[in-house]
Amino acid sequence: MNIEKNMAITLLKLTKNGPVRQQLINKEAKIPAVDARKLLQKLQNDGLIYLHRDVVDADDMQRLRLAVYAVNLGADLEQTSSLLLWQEFEGMAAFALRQNEYSVIKNLRFKHGGRRWEIDIVGYKKPFVVCIDCKHWHHGLSPSTSKRITIEQTERTEALAKSLPNPAIKAEFTSWTMIRLIPVILSLTTGLLKFHDNVPIVSVLQLQDFLTQLPFYIGSLKNVLWLSQGAQNRLL
Repeated sequence: MNIEKNMAITLLKLTKNGPVRQQLINKEAKIPAVDARKLLQKLQNDGLIYLHRDVVDADDMQRLRLAVYAVNLGADLEQTSSLLLWQEFEGMAAFALRQNEYSVIKNLRFKHGGRRWEIDIVGYKKPFVVCIDCKHWHHGLSPSTSKRITIEQTERTEALAKSLPNPAIKAEFTSWTMIRLIPVILSLTTGLLKFHDNVPIVSVLQLQDFLTQLPFYIGSLKNVLWLSQGAQNRLL
């Protein structure tokens, strides 16, 4: 298991900038060539890398899966996360949103209450606006950490709702009559979906399933309902 973990960490280090030769992998991982070849073949069979002759490559999805694989084998979460590029983590989240027919805004910045706010990723599909905070660099989330980051993300989500309608935000959802804004924490770690104060903490590899199921359990999640002035008038 230590050999497999070491190989996964080595691959994350070396494929960050593109394809790499097996000779360099063997040297960095300090694994005999025969054993390394067998392990690389296994990883290819599991869909975690591309192996062509003596060259190894991994796309963004494979690198994310390699990171999860390494953590499951006992690798340090923060060390492993640091080997992923920020763009890879955000890119995977955006991909999952688009696969579920959400439009995506990365690093949404806006002003409200005399403050500047930023949300890592916003995905929207009527009537939902999913506000995601990416936490790929964290250790396993302790109860105190979970509480702090969910409170902070809820504050950002509420600030976004209170800023609407906001002409500075160039997104279709600003013209909707009803919006449900949902704060979400996205992490690297796998496992069952976790919640703190009804705010979901979701693994990046589980995000697509979470989005598929979202309409069915929106009532049990913390969310902010926003109604346009016209919709409010009709309710009176």
